[in-house]
Amino acid sequence: MELLGRKKEQIILQQLIESEKSEFVALYGRRRVGKTFLVKEFFKNNFSFYISGLQNSNKKGQLQNFNTTLSFYGKMPYPKVNSWIDAFRQLIHLLEHSGKRGKKVVFIDELPWFDTARSGFLTAIDFFWNAWASGRNDILLIVCGSATSWIINKLLNNRGGLYNRVTRRMHISPFTLSECKDFFRYKKMPFDRKSIIDAYMIFGGIPYYLEMFQKRLSVAQNIDNLLYKKDAPLKNEFSFLYASLFKNYENHLKIVEALSRKTKGLTRDEIIVATKIPNGGGLSVMLEELEQCDFIRRYQSFGKKEQLSLYQLIDFYSLFYFNFLKNSRINDEQFWTNFIDNARRRAWSGYAFEQVCLIHLPQIKQKLGISGVLSNISSWRSNDKENGAQIDLLIERNDNIVNLCEMKYASEEFVIDKKLDENLRNKRASFKNETKTRKTIHLTMITTYGIKHTEYRNNIQSEVTMDDLFK
Repeated sequence: MELLGRKKEQIILQQLIESEKSEFVALYGRRRVGKTFLVKEFFKNNFSFYISGLQNSNKKGQLQNFNTTLSFYGKMPYPKVNSWIDAFRQLIHLLEHSGKRGKKVVFIDELPWFDTARSGFLTAIDFFWNAWASGRNDILLIVCGSATSWIINKLLNNRGGLYNRVTRRMHISPFTLSECKDFFRYKKMPFDRKSIIDAYMIFGGIPYYLEMFQKRLSVAQNIDNLLYKKDAPLKNEFSFLYASLFKNYENHLKIVEALSRKTKGLTRDEIIVATKIPNGGGLSVMLEELEQCDFIRRYQSFGKKEQLSLYQLIDFYSLFYFNFLKNSRINDEQFWTNFIDNARRRAWSGYAFEQVCLIHLPQIKQKLGISGVLSNISSWRSNDKENGAQIDLLIERNDNIVNLCEMKYASEEFVIDKKLDENLRNKRASFKNETKTRKTIHLTMITTYGIKHTEYRNNIQSEVTMDDLFK
């Protein structure tokens, strides 16, 4: 299939090709997000050298793979070697005699798998880049791998010879709703926008998952097919997801499971209490890794200090897993199709829709006409426990306005009744009184199909619909 979406990433890759110096690029992101596909499709496999590491292979096996690939690209047999330094010397020979004009693209996929115990692989990469490639202007070295913790700790945060050598970091995020729409349109799947949001609330914008959808099935039927049928391909995805990304992933799982039980998030101290993970640098690294892979987000409550930031689980598949798949004994192969009007599903849908909105803040700001206005994003919770007022999305703007956003998932136009109107008025009054803000408060509704015109509609200053999220 053709390369859909990823417009920003394609612009960056084109800039790197046109750069007047050699470039060292590290791609990282969540498993299944399409890192390898992006590079291979953009360059149309037109590489001076492309290799992928072998999972669970030893140094001898990795070197054999490297040697075979060198011989293929060089169209001549390269002698076998026993060290990575010698292997990269041969790669230098290959590139110096390639005869190719312009940038020579070297793509090393699954880079962490090459770094077996006491192999000297990192030293060889250091040698290749610092002693040779960085002094030229015609090398584009691209590396990526599923083991994100390795990429971050061994490469991006390297304190040895590779310190600060990566010239461009590329964090590959999941598709936006707009990119998902384009994807399904290309696949000739006529899903409406509400159906695409329903799929997004379970699978996020992960191309690998969306690729499994069948056009003869509805979204609900596809969900059953992928998660609830006998031998469903994604039923056991969770057990592989974190293990493939993080070394010693058991603590990462403890963190995400603790966060799954507290939808609004936990502070660092609360995570320590919930998981029994000791406070220290190790916890900071794990939180950073989870954040870099789009599993969690860190955000601040309005007016709170940074050390009181909240961490929140935002990976859609993980959220769904903890709500509906973990320890599940459901034998109904049409469970999701039949599980429509249920209080548990309604509660989950409301929260999942909130996460969809938070991921699409640029689109929300565009609809509000404030794309160019400096703003801070936060949440807020009243100190008055009896009051219980809570706001999940605040947009504090530099033009002296604060958008107090209420996000509601519905299958038709949303009706603001007297109870909700009173609740919104209470939130606005409590926020203004407790924070002492002098800024104007705008009540903003974010819904699927918009707000039904009732007597309470005029109390809302602005609204955003799901159509706006697709822009």
